[in-house]
Amino acid sequence: MSALNFRPPASLARTTLIHMGVRIGVIILLTTLVSYLHMFHTLRQDALEQLERHVAERSQREQTLFVLAEDNHALLKKALEERIQAWSQQDPNPRFESLFTQQPDGSVRSRAEGFDATKMVGVFIPPGVKLDTELRRRILAAYDVLAQYGPAFSTRFNSTYITLVEGPCLSYWPSIPNWAQDIPADDPTLEYEYYTISTPEKNPSRETVWSGIFQYPVTQHWMVTVTTPLDREGRHVASIAHDVLLDELMGRSIEDHLPNTYNLLVRDDGQLIAHPDLDLQGANVGYNILGTALKPGEVSPKLTSEAQQTHLRSLFETVRNRTSDDSLLQLPEYDEYLAVDRLEGPEWNFVTVLPGSVVTAAALRSARYVLLFGLVSLLLELIIMYQVLQRQIAQPLLNLIQAAHHVASGDFQVALDSSRRDELGQLAGAFRTMSDQVRQREEQLRQANDSLEQRVEERTRELKTVHGQLVQTARQAGMAEIATNVLHNVGNVLNSVYTSSQLARDRVRELRLEHVGKVASLLEEHQAELGTYLSQDERGRNVMPFLNKLGSNLLDERKEILSLLEDVGRYTEHIGDIVKVQQNHARTPRFSEPVSLATLVDDALRINSAALTRHQVKEVRQLRFLPPVMMDKHKVLMILVNLISNAKYAMDETPAEQRILTVTLDTPVADRVRIEVRDNGMGIPQELLTRIFQYGFTTRREGHGFGLHSSSLAAQELGGTLLVHSEGPGRGATFTLELPYQPIQETPHA
Repeated sequence: MSALNFRPPASLARTTLIHMGVRIGVIILLTTLVSYLHMFHTLRQDALEQLERHVAERSQREQTLFVLAEDNHALLKKALEERIQAWSQQDPNPRFESLFTQQPDGSVRSRAEGFDATKMVGVFIPPGVKLDTELRRRILAAYDVLAQYGPAFSTRFNSTYITLVEGPCLSYWPSIPNWAQDIPADDPTLEYEYYTISTPEKNPSRETVWSGIFQYPVTQHWMVTVTTPLDREGRHVASIAHDVLLDELMGRSIEDHLPNTYNLLVRDDGQLIAHPDLDLQGANVGYNILGTALKPGEVSPKLTSEAQQTHLRSLFETVRNRTSDDSLLQLPEYDEYLAVDRLEGPEWNFVTVLPGSVVTAAALRSARYVLLFGLVSLLLELIIMYQVLQRQIAQPLLNLIQAAHHVASGDFQVALDSSRRDELGQLAGAFRTMSDQVRQREEQLRQANDSLEQRVEERTRELKTVHGQLVQTARQAGMAEIATNVLHNVGNVLNSVYTSSQLARDRVRELRLEHVGKVASLLEEHQAELGTYLSQDERGRNVMPFLNKLGSNLLDERKEILSLLEDVGRYTEHIGDIVKVQQNHARTPRFSEPVSLATLVDDALRINSAALTRHQVKEVRQLRFLPPVMMDKHKVLMILVNLISNAKYAMDETPAEQRILTVTLDTPVADRVRIEVRDNGMGIPQELLTRIFQYGFTTRREGHGFGLHSSSLAAQELGGTLLVHSEGPGRGATFTLELPYQPIQETPHA
């Protein structure tokens, strides 16, 4: 492709627009995010305020009937007290006998003749009740009060009744006119909750109280009973009660709610009065969130799932644990907001639940509109900017690029429009100036290049000479290092050779061979009478035992001397092995043979045994028996001899009785073997641990720093590592040799 037909791989206008679009897009996203957060906060605040107002208004509206019931009871209580007082001076029997009669079952009920229960008060007195004058007066007083106020209250309340503590029950109940005639004689009137909650034991404050909700089996209506106790002269004499129908309230609580919310009614003890998912089919008592036990014959409503029960329990705990001033609550684990208010009277909690997703969804919808409008605006702006950039910037720059390729191909005659007075015009002028200067510089470079080639040839010849000298110097340095390693390792072994030969010489010098000559002289003196001398002479009888003991001692000494001479031979053989190892170090092929590592460790300790004994070092061997492995035996032995020798010198400052050398052989993992040489000597400072294996580095005054360096190199050649660890000065050191471990597989015998 020629320079004139060159086209850039990417358009500057497009690239610029992409960068600008990305940056503006980020700004739009950030703006959308800020808008979302602002709208979310605003919408949530508005929703919560509306929620709080709604609950406050609903609670005021729903509690009207309950407040009216308590007001009615205040009126009935006062009227009953007055009627009882009025009857206290009158004879109740004539009127009592005219209104009530005893039935065959023993109970006393309203007379059937002329009785209209839709307009009159029904009376039921269980069998066995002692109807004395005082009780008859209270019955008539209650009858008069219900007859006076019952019809008025029946417009709002299902029934109004008074129960006396002895058992009589009087009720104005137009919707069930025959209850007084149909109620069983053994009906446990005084055991019902509506009465027991008014007794002094359960109502010590003697205030108006409310029962739990229940379904009346005759009418199948859900209702609650409000009861007010009446005490005279410190004694409970009667309880006034209303039955309040709840079907409409429960229906309104479920059906009448704010959009996307739901309502529920719950009592402080956990009894649930209304909930949209509460299944009332077949139930006759209220559902208790806390799961209290049911009495025989009671059937509780059901919720659809265990998860919903858990949710409702969490919601109830939040409502119950709130302070009295908290009308707005949050349930974070379910992302819900709660508005709560108390219904005056039964003190139920009216709760409206608003899912947080409703607020979030509204904010997201608004944010999407902001984002959409921003992206459409961005697209229009980018189209306009593209046209401007293409005409004003991209095309002039393309001309400059083509001119640059002309210059690169050697054509310095370029034509550019430098008449523009903006930056691109200045760039075009500068490019033409540069083109002229490049043409001049190229000519100068061509001339300088000719002389440079000649100088390069001369310098190349000089470098070849210097290189040869460096190669020779490096070879000599390598030979010196090998020689130093040989001398160091041979020196270690020669110490053991010298020690063993000295011990052998001492053993030979200590042999008491002069005693053999003395015995021989005695035997020559008594040669003629040798038998008599050996058997009867006092000195002669000791000759044979002495010779036996001497022979035994000579045999033991010979055994010791032979053992020392064998050590000298083995040490001498090791000197040859060290020389071979160092020869192999000069990149000769390595020789591997089956090696028992435990035996090899024993050999290394044996080589140093004389020196260890001389230094009074105690050995501790922790060697695990391992199958043989193919390995360069002599390199491993050289490393171990070096490490043991160094450990021996490291313990010179340690008291003689505390010098302990520990050698451990084990396999930390399946394919690695580890040999540790640990001493309790002078230790190594932390700052020296990284230099301990460097060539020429040593901490001993008479050391030369070659042993550990050569050992580290040998470990690397074996495919392993040599590491050191020390806690610091005076705390000993541990050298760890790790090597590859692949046991030799034994071939089964045929």
